[in-house]
Amino acid sequence: MNQRAIQNLTLFDLLARSWRRPSAVADLRFSADGSAVAFTCVDGTVAIAAVADQEPPESRIRVSGDLGQSTIRPREKLPAPLIATAPLGDGDVPLASYLRSGFLVGTAAGEAVHLSADGNVLETLVKIDGPVVAIDHSDQAALTAVSNGHDVFLSRGGGDAVRLRHGTTSSTEAIAFSPDGRHLACGFDDGLSIRALEDGATPTRDISLPARPLSMRWSGGGIWLACGLETGGFALVGMTDGRADIVAGFPSPVRTVCWSLPENALFASGAFRIAGWSMTAPPLDGETSGALETGRAGLVPVETVAAHPKKKLIAAGYANGRITIAQIGARDELLIRPLGSPVTALAWSGDGLHLAVGTVDGTAAIITFPAQMFK
Repeated sequence: MNQRAIQNLTLFDLLARSWRRPSAVADLRFSADGSAVAFTCVDGTVAIAAVADQEPPESRIRVSGDLGQSTIRPREKLPAPLIATAPLGDGDVPLASYLRSGFLVGTAAGEAVHLSADGNVLETLVKIDGPVVAIDHSDQAALTAVSNGHDVFLSRGGGDAVRLRHGTTSSTEAIAFSPDGRHLACGFDDGLSIRALEDGATPTRDISLPARPLSMRWSGGGIWLACGLETGGFALVGMTDGRADIVAGFPSPVRTVCWSLPENALFASGAFRIAGWSMTAPPLDGETSGALETGRAGLVPVETVAAHPKKKLIAAGYANGRITIAQIGARDELLIRPLGSPVTALAWSGDGLHLAVGTVDGTAAIITFPAQMFK
């Protein structure tokens, strides 16, 4: 490789291990221990990669003796192949991390199966009628929740699934446990229901929404619930004071919401820049005093966001394939990839050293950063 070609390489080219799947990547999850990442695709398959890097960036960094300038050479070896399953559904299948190194996958056969990091189905935890379209698991409460698109079922410790009663006839395609496993949020076509699981899973809050929920994410302490909507922005629900409000003005669907624990901040996709708010001044009742101007505004919408678990950083993936990392509340951005296939999924590993990426053209990647890159 000549010097000109090396200079034209992006950080994605230098730092990422990348694979190509036969269909678009729909979602991804790191295992709880951070040893593996699973990618779901729209052909119903799941592909798993080991996170350990056989050519870590530190081993490829060279510091020139005269100027003290650091450079990194490209990878020399192809990454180990992904471990791929047979199709488990007619489309992309729902996914959750399970135990330390495994995953839970919902299948078209109505099963929630335990998928090991080596791609083997070890057991079936839950069996329901109809395909599983949504799944979540609380390791702390030993609870698994699944939905067949209408009914929500709850299983404790792998026991028989119990159908949760609800009065709505609309579909249910989004569910999320609170961090302590004491509450379960269920999204419907026309609203949101929050259930207290210690009180027999009875609804404690029923909230009307102007559009279908696409994503739900609890804050680290379970005090807030953010719910991205298909149109109109996102909903923000406070569990302490019962307040709920819609943060509007988004030109695109809010496919992802995420929380920055180091910054106590909330971020959402769907705008022409990284949209975020400090929760010291929550964006309720139209108040925007807590807005965090992060990154640079552009002409292409942000498709997905992921907050670094330990540092005041936010990663963003765009509809034109651009991937950036920005310091929260600052305009400066680190450009990881300038263009490419639209980004569908982003997630950081628990130690913050790896960023997993999924795209429309089937690219599944793990970007591994040098430890000294984010000081």
